[in-house]
Amino acid sequence: MKALFTPLAAAALLCAGNALAQDTFKIAYIDPLSGPFANVGELMLTHTQYAVEDINAKGGVLKGTKLQLLQFDSKLSAQESQSALQAAIDQGARAIVTGGSGSSVVTALVQAAARYNQRNPGKEILVLNHSSIDPELTGKACSFWHFQFEANTAMKMKAIANYIKKQPDIKKVYLLNQDYAHGKQWAHYGRELVGLARPDIQFTGEALHPIGRVKDFAPYLAKVKSTEADSLITGNWGQDMVLLLKAAGDAGYNLRYFNHSAGSIPGTVLAVSQAKLGQLTWVAEWHPGQAETPKVDALAKAYKARTGKEFLAPRIEMTPRFLAAAINKAQSTDPVKIARALEDLTIDSVVGPVRMRGDDHQLLLPQVVNTIAPVDGKAVKVGWEGTNYGFRTDAAYTGNELAQGTDCKMARP
Repeated sequence: MKALFTPLAAAALLCAGNALAQDTFKIAYIDPLSGPFANVGELMLTHTQYAVEDINAKGGVLKGTKLQLLQFDSKLSAQESQSALQAAIDQGARAIVTGGSGSSVVTALVQAAARYNQRNPGKEILVLNHSSIDPELTGKACSFWHFQFEANTAMKMKAIANYIKKQPDIKKVYLLNQDYAHGKQWAHYGRELVGLARPDIQFTGEALHPIGRVKDFAPYLAKVKSTEADSLITGNWGQDMVLLLKAAGDAGYNLRYFNHSAGSIPGTVLAVSQAKLGQLTWVAEWHPGQAETPKVDALAKAYKARTGKEFLAPRIEMTPRFLAAAINKAQSTDPVKIARALEDLTIDSVVGPVRMRGDDHQLLLPQVVNTIAPVDGKAVKVGWEGTNYGFRTDAAYTGNELAQGTDCKMARP
């Protein structure tokens, strides 16, 4: 019997077409939303949400496809994160945004995603890493499915080493770090790159401590002080950094700290202001109050107006924008095509043009060395976290200046 193309059937087809046009591309956010680093995870989530909402407000991707953000708590655990990854896949996610759970968790997610993708061709998932800075993730352990949107440990330490090279008052350095992959790498690159930049510096000792479990750093600082160190290379972040600063202030120990990102974490500036001792120098793609950053300033103002929170990390807000640009470039929501479009993709970001290096999927992000210091109306004009302490720019380097070689031998589908 010949099928009849009725007005009702035509309407059904039209509705189906509209549903397809309004389809969503699901992104899963997997980072700590409970426990000692929940405030860090919430900060990163808000940045991600802001970008996703802005992209959708401007029409989404592919002329109508909206991005949908799913939320999962990593609980700072590789096992919990892998369970969250499977739940995200079951709910239809094609990309995950992560990085605030530490390098061991991100590495586990990258490996789990690679295994899943191998078993499920046509249903692949991407890992977009906004903050974990393990060089191995774009080195020997590189993966076609993983993209790193933060300058890695070696790039950050190179910026700090270049700065320390011009600071002759730094003579004795102790290395105190969290006992996990990133903490060990921050110590390793500290010895290597700072040692190359300043062969005269004496490294007085080294210690590792459990991540997120130390309540009182006084015993560790007593050991540091016994070596007569004037500076500390520490990869501590979140509550571990705040408690370290508090213990040093209570002990009257006036140290210099060299860190990768602690200044961007809530509570750090307040802790420095309360300690009234020590200089915390850190490195990031931008810092609040930085001169000559009109695009970031405009974004920070819009972000605060919408969220009621201070804007601290352009790279996190930038991550979904890279994804959207790659989807539009590929003209597809197929993760394999998106990954290929991301390779060597350059976007004009709020911190200037930045490129995702195709060889190893490392974003070549500029870095600014800066120190938390009292407002003086000149070098530091704006206080932060309700204090009279802000950020002083000490040096700035382009992503190309800090770029390292890579051991990546990537297997591509």
